Amino acid sequence: MTGIHHMLVHFPIAFWALATLLVLLGVMGRGRAADIAQASLLPLLVLSLLGALAAIVSGFLVWPWQANLYSPMVRNHILMAFWALAVWSMLAVLLWRAGKAAFSGRQGWALIFLALLGGGLFAITGTLGGHLAGAPTAFSQLIAALGWKLYTTFYLPSWALLILALVGLGCALLGLAGRRRGG
Repeated sequence: MTGIHHMLVHFPIAFWALATLLVLLGVMGRGRAADIAQASLLPLLVLSLLGALAAIVSGFLVWPWQANLYSPMVRNHILMAFWALAVWSMLAVLLWRAGKAAFSGRQGWALIFLALLGGGLFAITGTLGGHLAGAPTAFSQLIAALGWKLYTTFYLPSWALLILALVGLGCALLGLAGRRRGG
């Protein structure tokens, strides 16, 4: 069963890597290539989200909860997988709601930011998974150079969580205000 998880994780990784390139091409490109990137991005994101859910579920089925919750590296791996899924889900919803308009102006820059953030998160998720499988990469050294000890639990102080909650609430209020003005 472990092999199934290892196989399934490659689908969202490949799809999200391609989605990152399609976002860049769709926002910054021109002509037919940009049109194709824009038209193909949402179906690709739907496939990637389905693949990510299958990979996450298979991971929970393979290893017992006690093992997952005991290991700091596994907790980090799970945390990053959920963060990556959340960012790519948000990008898919934004694209679904805004359509072609999502690729221009500030919306386009938001797509680029989310794609790069999601790309970084899935890279960290994959790196941690590689460590768990006994295959560390050079990216691990970059993460370590940035100060993250891979074998310890990711930590966010309570004040940082409060700030994140306030920023999220502020964004939601701005979105509602913009919707009322535009709607």
